[in-house]
Amino acid sequence: MLTVAFTGTLSKLFLKLGCSEVKVVGLPILLDALAEDNRAGRGLITVSNHISVLDDPLVWGILPWHHYFSSRKTRWTLGASDIIFKNPIFSQFLRNGQVIETFRGDGINQKAVHLSIEKLNSGDWIHIFPEGKVNQIKSNPGGDLLRFKWGVSHMMIKANSTPRVIPMYLEGFDDIMPADRGFPRFMPRFGKRLKITFGDPSGVTEEVRAIQETCTAEDVATSGLVPPSNESDPEAQLRILMADILRQAVKRLGDDVTRSRPT
Repeated sequence: MLTVAFTGTLSKLFLKLGCSEVKVVGLPILLDALAEDNRAGRGLITVSNHISVLDDPLVWGILPWHHYFSSRKTRWTLGASDIIFKNPIFSQFLRNGQVIETFRGDGINQKAVHLSIEKLNSGDWIHIFPEGKVNQIKSNPGGDLLRFKWGVSHMMIKANSTPRVIPMYLEGFDDIMPADRGFPRFMPRFGKRLKITFGDPSGVTEEVRAIQETCTAEDVATSGLVPPSNESDPEAQLRILMADILRQAVKRLGDDVTRSRPT
């Protein structure tokens, strides 16, 4: 846990000293979900938009200090092998920091996804950026959330119990590491305003649970809820539907956050 504690401490210091303002809405929702009394033998999934290369770990600087010393109270997450697992020493640092190496193009039947399912079945917390890459909508007028990848859907379908799902929405991290930043590119920009919002997990969690308990792949395929797919795997229609449910939950939260901004 030393790596997690070290990274969490640096993140907390940056949020406190390197930002002009950090506003957090709904943190008790996450802390309540992480309480052992509320785990009930099921895992936790947080999903959010992905707007900078420093979203994770910086966002977790908002957690209480004692969380950094418990693997049960800190997230596991997935990281692309071709992006961040290039250097052997840094790769080991990431693994010690609860980052699971993921191979793009290998689909849902890869070790990273299977390990994530095992973590959920153990009641652990997995954080996912389902867009699969940084998407800075602010620099792309008229842009929107990308299609959510199916890996998170597969995790929920295969988990022994429906995980609790908490949508999140991040703002301002794209100002810390804008895509068009100049020299030095590796250096975060200071003095920015951040906002981190946690949404109510009950609606999306129950929606996912209802689909798992009452719908078969054939039901979804004939319902008209998702467009026709050429996928031969019958589970594909369920994955498409669940990914869309998660995307809509994050989008609704983002829309609510945008509407609440002072004019």
